[in-house]
Amino acid sequence: MEKLIEFTPLLGRGLLVTISLALIALALATFLGALGAWAKISGRRLPVLLAKAYSTIVRGIPELVLILLVYFAGQRLINDAGRALGLGYIEISQFWAGVAAIGFIYGAYLTETFRGAWQSIPPGQSDAARALGLPAWVTVWKVLVPQFMRHAVPGYGNVWMVLVKATAVVSVIGLEDLVGLADKAGKASRQPFLFFTAVIIVYLGITSASGLILRWAETRASRGHAA
Repeated sequence: MEKLIEFTPLLGRGLLVTISLALIALALATFLGALGAWAKISGRRLPVLLAKAYSTIVRGIPELVLILLVYFAGQRLINDAGRALGLGYIEISQFWAGVAAIGFIYGAYLTETFRGAWQSIPPGQSDAARALGLPAWVTVWKVLVPQFMRHAVPGYGNVWMVLVKATAVVSVIGLEDLVGLADKAGKASRQPFLFFTAVIIVYLGITSASGLILRWAETRASRGHAA
């Protein structure tokens, strides 16, 4: 326990990196998911095909493989392009490589979440709003978006829970996140079990707090709707 207290500031730094990585990756995944869902429901052949390829292929690739591909292959491609332009060596940040890989992966899952949520809205809602003479922006923000949120929040929360746990994989490319620093502390103190147990407890704390927030969000999104 003394060793755990000694390394607490180090683990705190790693926790900050992990949370930052998860939140920024979620923002990227949300953007890509919204874009992919729009493409799928647009009815246009090329966007539909691209979105289907994205959501189908990416969901079939393990997180670890894609993270390694983004970091190592991406670094080589960028440096090959840099040499062609007469630039020096370019180092890819492990943090941003992790953000790109995790955001890209979970954007594919959110594509399906958002598509399903939008298509769950009864088509007559838009017609009823137009029949009442509501402006288009009022129809979207006051009629469609609240119903979309009610259907999307549960799936969005599930994706967040899985995404948070997936951040642990980024330590394989050398990122000093919670898992990476716990591994170093465990090796330095020769007490890996102690530090990885602490990591488990921290992740359980994050997911438990997230669960409370998500339940509040679901209740708020469902307010005024029959169960």
